[in-house]
Amino acid sequence: MRPIFCLNSKQFWFRSNFCLFRLFLSDMGCETKLWLEVVFLSVTCMQLCVLGVPQVPCHFIFGDSLSDCGNNNVLSTKAKVNYLPYGIDFPAGPTGRFTNGLTEADFITQLLGFKNLTPPFANLNGSDILEGVNYASGSAGIRNETGSRLGENFSLQKQVQNHRIIATQIAGKLGSIEKAQQHLNKCLYYMNIGSNDYINNYEQPDYYPSQSLFTPEQFAAVLIQQYSIQLRALYVIGARRFALIGMMRLGCTPREISIHGKNGSLCVEQDNDYSILFNSNLRTLVDQLNRELFGAKFILINTAAIATGDENYYCCKVDDKIGLCLPNSVPCSDRSQFKFFDAVHPSEKVNQVTAMNAYKSPSSAYAYPMDISQLIST
Repeated sequence: MRPIFCLNSKQFWFRSNFCLFRLFLSDMGCETKLWLEVVFLSVTCMQLCVLGVPQVPCHFIFGDSLSDCGNNNVLSTKAKVNYLPYGIDFPAGPTGRFTNGLTEADFITQLLGFKNLTPPFANLNGSDILEGVNYASGSAGIRNETGSRLGENFSLQKQVQNHRIIATQIAGKLGSIEKAQQHLNKCLYYMNIGSNDYINNYEQPDYYPSQSLFTPEQFAAVLIQQYSIQLRALYVIGARRFALIGMMRLGCTPREISIHGKNGSLCVEQDNDYSILFNSNLRTLVDQLNRELFGAKFILINTAAIATGDENYYCCKVDDKIGLCLPNSVPCSDRSQFKFFDAVHPSEKVNQVTAMNAYKSPSSAYAYPMDISQLIST
């Protein structure tokens, strides 16, 4: 069985295999659970993945390298991956995606029923902006200075500013600001950001002052407060449906393990504590915004709960300083066996499983207070 990768309104096909789910569920030691998960994911996507009939009029994507599909290609930065082996499993080859194939945001776009993947803001090339734009930028964070040591990026604040530009263009296409807002009210806003505020800011005291200014608890609270400002700005523009993607377990990325060591644990516990703090505060923010912003609906996708498996291995030879694949290096032959493609970013197979569980969650631990399929149907 191969994982679901939807092609058009008449056809979808399977690109998953048994070993992928063995990778995620091997720690359960239960073959029955494994097969149930395979059946659930396959049947779910067979029911839901119908391209050409989008379930929302548009999909806007904000975030960092986990969602970047080419925005950093136009920037002066070390956080740029428009070269092989990145994109080795993507039909068009290297595009600037920080993985071997599709990102989680790409899979969500397909599950929503869109024929085309959401294009990058930096290279729209005549794309239909009415269907959405991807603003995500590798190394970007909630704080403006995050990732600056690596070069330029579009911070979350800048991404929101770029969305204002697109919203103005949409108003021009539809004839008025009111019609543009009505259009945007129905769209999905996918937000996946925050990891770099730790690994490319707080954890690098030689380059950033954050650690001397804030305790971990204070820093998480500051991040959420700044995140809230940008979410509210999007609400003013017209956004109403928000899927906020929680932070993955930072301490379980191969790069963090190689830098800090595990000290007898499975992962770097201090880093995972950062993730827990951020995600806990983000859940509180979801409740707050759902109370305060009339007509808006916010959900939290708990990526840390979805992701399981062996964190120690990745697929390509990397630059030890930043954890990205060395240009034109030869990756492993079977990418389905690896949770990570490079030392930081998940493989396409992991992105797919995470996206499918975010879209149609089999557990309340994965999506709060509902999953994406429920969010867009309300």
